[in-house]
Amino acid sequence: MTAPTPPTPPPFRDPDLPFAERIDDLLSRLTLDERIGFLHQFAPAVERLGVAAFRTGQEALHGVAWMGPATVFPQAVGLGATWNEDLVRRVGEAVSREARAMRARDGRVGLNVWSPTVNLLRHPLWGRNEEGYSEDPRLTSSIATAYTRGLRGDHPVYWRTAPVLKHWLAHNNETRRDTTSSSVRPRVLHEYDLRAFRDAVEAGAVAGVMPAYNLVNGRPNHVSPYLREHLRTWTDEELLVCSDAGAPSNLVDSEHYFDTHEEATAAALRAGVDSFTDHGTDSSTIVARVKRALEQGLLTEEDIGTAVRRQLSVRFRLGEFDPGRDPYAGERAFDTPEHRALARETAEQAVVLLKNDGLLPLAPGRRIAVVGLLADECKLDWYSGSLIHRSTPLEGLYERFGAGRVEFAEGVDRVLLRTCDGVFLHVPPAPDVPGTARGEEGALDPALLAGRTDLPPLTAAPDGTELALVDWGDGVLTLRAPDGRYLSVADDGHLRASADQPGGWVVQETFRLEPHGDGHLLRHLGTGHPVRVTPDGVRAAEGEPAVFEVVVTERGEDAVTRAAAAADVVVVVAGNDPHINGRETEDRTTLRLPAHQERLLHAARTANPRTILALVSAYPYAVDPADLPAVLWTAHGGQAAGTALARVLAGDVSPAGRLPQTWYASDADLPDLLDYDVIGGHQTYLYFEGAPLFPFGHGLSYAAFTYGELTADLTASGVRVAFGVTNTGAVTADEVAQLYGRAVDPSVPRPRRELLGHRRVTLAPGESTRLFFDLPLSAFAFWDVAAGRWRVEPGAYELMAGASSEDVRLRTTVTLEGEPGAPRPVVGHGLDAAGFDEQDGTGIVDRTKESGDAVTPLGGKDGELLYRRCDLGAGVREVSVEMSGTGTVEVALDGGPSLASLSLEAPTVDPYAYVTVTAPVAGAPGGVRDVRLRVRGALRVARLDFTV
Repeated sequence: MTAPTPPTPPPFRDPDLPFAERIDDLLSRLTLDERIGFLHQFAPAVERLGVAAFRTGQEALHGVAWMGPATVFPQAVGLGATWNEDLVRRVGEAVSREARAMRARDGRVGLNVWSPTVNLLRHPLWGRNEEGYSEDPRLTSSIATAYTRGLRGDHPVYWRTAPVLKHWLAHNNETRRDTTSSSVRPRVLHEYDLRAFRDAVEAGAVAGVMPAYNLVNGRPNHVSPYLREHLRTWTDEELLVCSDAGAPSNLVDSEHYFDTHEEATAAALRAGVDSFTDHGTDSSTIVARVKRALEQGLLTEEDIGTAVRRQLSVRFRLGEFDPGRDPYAGERAFDTPEHRALARETAEQAVVLLKNDGLLPLAPGRRIAVVGLLADECKLDWYSGSLIHRSTPLEGLYERFGAGRVEFAEGVDRVLLRTCDGVFLHVPPAPDVPGTARGEEGALDPALLAGRTDLPPLTAAPDGTELALVDWGDGVLTLRAPDGRYLSVADDGHLRASADQPGGWVVQETFRLEPHGDGHLLRHLGTGHPVRVTPDGVRAAEGEPAVFEVVVTERGEDAVTRAAAAADVVVVVAGNDPHINGRETEDRTTLRLPAHQERLLHAARTANPRTILALVSAYPYAVDPADLPAVLWTAHGGQAAGTALARVLAGDVSPAGRLPQTWYASDADLPDLLDYDVIGGHQTYLYFEGAPLFPFGHGLSYAAFTYGELTADLTASGVRVAFGVTNTGAVTADEVAQLYGRAVDPSVPRPRRELLGHRRVTLAPGESTRLFFDLPLSAFAFWDVAAGRWRVEPGAYELMAGASSEDVRLRTTVTLEGEPGAPRPVVGHGLDAAGFDEQDGTGIVDRTKESGDAVTPLGGKDGELLYRRCDLGAGVREVSVEMSGTGTVEVALDGGPSLASLSLEAPTVDPYAYVTVTAPVAGAPGGVRDVRLRVRGALRVARLDFTV
């Protein structure tokens, strides 16, 4: 007998065929219902074809997050502070290896990683400052490209993980983040916000993007035409666009942009959203919306197939259908010695020395007092994994200098809370119940993790428990029991000492003391309820609240003063808890240190002038360094943070981190949080005209470096710049050499200086190196709103080399031929209203729900728009304005009187129902003139046209 011939596998299983052909085959075999099922984040298995279930989305911002223990690297802003692409690439490589290893033992771990965040750190009060790399688009894109290359792997066909960039686009506020609109003029769009995404996508290691919750120019990012007009033109690869969680429903529920969820889902799919993250693991709602949209003719099967194709493209690249050829299938590297060493190296490279009057590095044999609320903390953030290893500044200093030479004072206020009945809050002894830290076991959605209920609730008793009180600013408090656990409220409303750290999507460990009569109410902020004393224990609940007297047994500054006075040198470790007063969903209100920490710093400095301030924070602070001999900053540095800081303080490592964003001197220097016009608002180091506290790129060293021999030579494709750097100090150290440029005499506002390149180099004492930068001509271009494209303006450009954006050591000038600008040909071409050169009091809104921009006055006041160098030809006799709403547009030339006033005869109720109004222009002016519009009323102005 002849053995039966085994069935021929379908083409999508043939690894020798091109991916595109295999995807076509698999797509053709899927039913319409199966395709629709693939549109949700949790795509079901298709068992008849042997296709496994698939989940988009695995957080991996600075280590694999949410899925239990993993190597924890410094926060993203700390990675940005290294200014070291090679290092960040190695971090991305380690993170992706751990993702593969973790997936091998836990199928919930995904390989489509939602990272990195490339939103620019435009405003330092943004709650998610910790997630970005820099305020500069070039530095951001270079670090993001390095991280994505590490995540992707270096195989030409298969990817270790598939990174998705977050959050598209112009997203820098948590305040009303799902309903606010970022007004982004064309120059800011192209020169600033798009640039960070574009360079990373063009580098070829990005699998997709995630739209942000906010609107841009009046239109939700999840129906943005920019996905099609820009993003998908930057690469030939299929890009997977994954919605942010709950954002598809927001299109109707909070934004009210569409009347029905069927319209919203169809619009998002047509705009380019391929995977819908909504309603958790339950795909039924999204599936039903898609089916109804299809029945109503809002979608086509082709629209659905296009989105599914993009998802399948990622899955094929991840090797899902080729387990025998996937080079990463056997990856098991997890918590290796190499990863632990890399975590420490990265934490060391992220430390920025802001000021040093010679006190650092610390001399051997010193008695050190380490004080402050973060001195014995290793804080995690929302996008961290669980710690396998932990190092606090105190532990690092113990390890480096010996416990006998290090004194510690945390600086908490120690208090008893006494009720009006004369009894105190009491923490009962906890039974010997094993517990795990929040998130230690992993969760697909950690926001759903509940607090512990296996511990006894607090009671009221004659013998009160002394609690450690910390005010994190704005009156937001935490209370900690003597065993180190924080008071927290679980789902049953009881107050327990149960949390290892404050945390969670809604933090359940924060309180506020509110004056009430002769005492205070203790309000639990997570629930909004006051604390009550009931027969079955202390609860946060509505009803008759308890009134407390705060009995202070020791003030934090007293403990700090004692420790500081007895030491040779003091290290004050201050900063933030990443879950409190500045995080996702919550912007900061001020640059100042919380008053509690200012008190501790003042106490230490008063007791001992040899006081070092070490800021450990997710964002900049406005601190006065005048009376401090040394100041350092580092982001929350992950598992090796304390060891790294101690090694820098000791001089084992010379600090070489550099600030990735401007540190402003006060809140008065900041623009409004919702002002996204970095040009008109003079924002970031690019346009800020004031004196910063510490400038972009700043960072000191224990060595000294000289710069010399700056040259700039024109080449066929751009400019080759070179200069030398020499270590003239006594220790081996890294220097971050920075190259900036500026247009000397620009025709439009251009950056004061703009980062063109940088290089982090290690030099021994006396060693020199020469650095070369090949700059394409496009590096000198700006977005010409008159022409609607990039243009290099002819003229002189100054090149500056140095150690920061303000510490410029060398200068030279090159002259570029460029392309002369031309007047706007407005006759016969018209003017798009949003293509202005300057504006005052206006915002950009959506011209239609699908595409285009219009302009409207803001705040009930008149708005002004200026369009420079408009060619009116031999003379214009009429002007037409396309507008909707109600109000008036006045047209003037060169700052002169109004030449035409145009109003709608009847208001339009529909904001998208534009009417063209025409008026004669007195005197038939011609030639090249500046056109100025004054817009008043509830108007949307889309376009102007001129008739000769």
